[in-house]
Amino acid sequence: MEPPGAGGINSNECENVSSKKEMSEEFEANTMDYLVDLPFATVDIKDVCEITDVPEINLERSEENERNNKDQAKKRKKKQKDYQPNYFLSIPITNKEITEGIKILQNAIIQQDQRLAEAMSRDGSFHVTLLVMQLFSEDEVNVGIDALLELKPFVEEILQGKPLTLPFEGVDTFRNQVGFVKLAEGDHIKPLLEIADTAKRTFQEKGILTGENTTFKPHLTFMKLSKAPWLRKKGVKKIDPKIYEKFISHRFGEEMVHCIDLCSMLKKKQSNGSYHCESSIVIGDKNGGEPDDAELVRLSKRLVENAVLKAVQQYLEETQNKNKPGDGSSVKTEEADRNGTDSDNNRN
Repeated sequence: MEPPGAGGINSNECENVSSKKEMSEEFEANTMDYLVDLPFATVDIKDVCEITDVPEINLERSEENERNNKDQAKKRKKKQKDYQPNYFLSIPITNKEITEGIKILQNAIIQQDQRLAEAMSRDGSFHVTLLVMQLFSEDEVNVGIDALLELKPFVEEILQGKPLTLPFEGVDTFRNQVGFVKLAEGDHIKPLLEIADTAKRTFQEKGILTGENTTFKPHLTFMKLSKAPWLRKKGVKKIDPKIYEKFISHRFGEEMVHCIDLCSMLKKKQSNGSYHCESSIVIGDKNGGEPDDAELVRLSKRLVENAVLKAVQQYLEETQNKNKPGDGSSVKTEEADRNGTDSDNNRN
């Protein structure tokens, strides 16, 4: 009999290997789904971009300090690589034939396993993700909006006046962790890939951090086990292909792309269940002149919000300057206001 550790693998080691493999598969599945819907709100942004203090240089320990500095630089680069996105570019799915088909699929799955109800994507949030990114502040959001507006002529050049129609057919999973409706093969694949690639380049040229190492695979997510982590404790570790086998070749319908949205992962969703949209660009023509009107409304709304924000900031700055002690400006301003009021009264 071989003693423990002398070449054999005991049952505990097998369980550990199996557990690590499952964790790896789940992580890869979430990554392939572009990390949308993960709990980014729990991430401390300061943690992601923290720059540690450089230790004071001592002549006797300069070599050791230099090694420490190099290690710290590597850690900073790693944190930048391991960033977590909080915004994304998406093509919203609005065709009722597709959305109703997905609901039927979801209900069929839930009837087989009620526990999976919490893993389903909500109505109104169905979309195809083109690009994910990280935008920290309102200023960076505005830069993202500018990049989106700059993207429009490039998209028009790619499409050359032709409509972009996306047909959805069949169901599959990423590592049995993320369930999605597949985009059918066809001539639409090439322009869609070009748009995604151009979007990444346009946003990166603006200095925006994007998922550089992610491979774009267009898909329409309808369920994700990571939305309900407690399912693992209940024994649901993978999506069983049997629960969606009737929909393997089902035709869900076609979506004519009419806009691209810049959406937030963290801000409160809209009343219809869709993600908070910062801005949109209209693609092609839908219902005559309606898209242009809708685009003007969105742009006008954003301009008003920016104007109000700047006005508030200016007011706060002026208030702070008036309240600064020693310059006497606040007293002079008040006297000038009173004199102006007296003059107005005399004229009246």
